[in-house]
Amino acid sequence: MDELVTGDAVVLGLRPARLPSRALATAIDLAVAGAAYLLVSVGIMLSTGSLDEAAVAALAVASFLLVLVGGPIAVETLSHGRSLGKMACGLRVVRDDGGPIRFRHALVRGAMGVVEILFSVGVVACVASLVSARGRRIGDVFAGTLVVRERVPTPHRAAVPPPPPWLVGRFAELDLSAVPDDLWLAIRQYLTRMGQLDAGVSRSMAERLAGDLATRTGTPAPREVPAGAYLAAVVNERQARDARRAFGPRVGAAPAPVVPEAGAGSPVVSPPPPADPSGDSPSASGDSSSVPPATGFAPPA
Repeated sequence: MDELVTGDAVVLGLRPARLPSRALATAIDLAVAGAAYLLVSVGIMLSTGSLDEAAVAALAVASFLLVLVGGPIAVETLSHGRSLGKMACGLRVVRDDGGPIRFRHALVRGAMGVVEILFSVGVVACVASLVSARGRRIGDVFAGTLVVRERVPTPHRAAVPPPPPWLVGRFAELDLSAVPDDLWLAIRQYLTRMGQLDAGVSRSMAERLAGDLATRTGTPAPREVPAGAYLAAVVNERQARDARRAFGPRVGAAPAPVVPEAGAGSPVVSPPPPADPSGDSPSASGDSSSVPPATGFAPPA
């Protein structure tokens, strides 16, 4: 698999699309655009019977540019690189750094596609894709784009490490509605790979991501909490909210113990833990469930 590397030395697991899948997607797009162009041409012929030949020719050129050139540009811009053919084949046009394309990228690809695909019947695009190591045609080279596969099997997916127990539920009131999906993806990728990074690089990336996350939430990150632990705790909170929205509250969960309100000057006494039927205290029991799970984060000093 050919992997993309961003300017921040972050490896993106994207597979460049090869010529057969790209050719099939292009054929679907051309069939749809050709059908639309045929309908527009028939409509022009039926409605311009009283015009002279020069006006009819001008309308024909305008319809060609509008449907066969402007149409694909508008579709790729509005769909962020997913035309009908690419959606059917599971492909997408992205920038060289893996980000979504904009109008200027679609404009360059569409303008070069007139020569590569329409005027040369796809010969130039096929030759360029075969020569390129990542299957790029000339329009992709000038636009700085790449066609990648979206539907890629992922047999193994690294799990995000859980946060420290002393941070679970601490960010329950945090507003996460303004955090974009690409930032969540970057945080998840960092948490799953932080054990493979150098300590200095890992700390720098965690602090940068924590700053971006705090800016989006509008609440500064606690100074006493390490940046990596803060990211893990916020991701855990988001997963917990998603689970509650999908499955609702936990059924059969034990209610929280109600502590009576203390009077003036009287201390509040917490209820004692339930007695173990075996007669052994929970601390003396050898059950491994009493040992907190390893999280990879150390508590603050």
